[in-house]
Amino acid sequence: MPDKFKMPSSLLEISGIAFRNMNADTVYSIQDEDGRLFRQAWGVKKQKNIKFAPSGDYEDLAIAFEQVFVLKSSGTVYSFPFSETTRKKTDLVKEYKRLVPKAEYESLYADAGEKKLYILCKSCASDKKKQLLTGYRLAYDQGADTLTFEGSFSIALDQLEKKLKTGFHPSALTKNPRTGEWYILSSMNKLLVVTDASWRIKEAHQLNASTFNQPEGIAFDKDNNLYISNEGDEITDGNILKFAYK
Repeated sequence: MPDKFKMPSSLLEISGIAFRNMNADTVYSIQDEDGRLFRQAWGVKKQKNIKFAPSGDYEDLAIAFEQVFVLKSSGTVYSFPFSETTRKKTDLVKEYKRLVPKAEYESLYADAGEKKLYILCKSCASDKKKQLLTGYRLAYDQGADTLTFEGSFSIALDQLEKKLKTGFHPSALTKNPRTGEWYILSSMNKLLVVTDASWRIKEAHQLNASTFNQPEGIAFDKDNNLYISNEGDEITDGNILKFAYK
């Protein structure tokens, strides 16, 4: 059984989660409706937060290059220096609009080694009626502190056909640091999909609805433990589940 960390009421709608340098002592998270970055010691409900943007639909989070990146469902990316996270509010926010096509997005990952951000479509017009899922790469220039569009890629979904009743709609994304495999969550499908480094699907795991209420965030720590955050509801608290590496 996983180790369960129950969230306070302020994080009932927890979405993306991330660690700085893969250190799980402190959990950084966002929730769907409020432009705040939250931080907590693992297992401690009390949280502190910083306001970085107005209310909106914030879906995923990444920390790399000493920057915090937050993805809005519209595809807009917000960034600000990690050094600001101990403040109550930051004015050092950059907002990147229209770097990716107009669509719905929920999945963001920052690769510190490659200096790239990866974004997956949740619902993109180009993917309709195709057995494909489109993603986009953004290049980060650390010297100039800027993001630019670099290119796109796709994931063939034909292997998932029997498991998909409503299409595949990713809600979170991360990379296994030891294998280079991509781990992709779909809250709607209650699926965890694993691809190789070239985005070819290797495995698809059906998630138990009684354990995974609404899986919205995913991350690995430096010991290769896997964490999945779940949004709560009127009955269930939001939580983060820790699956120990074996």
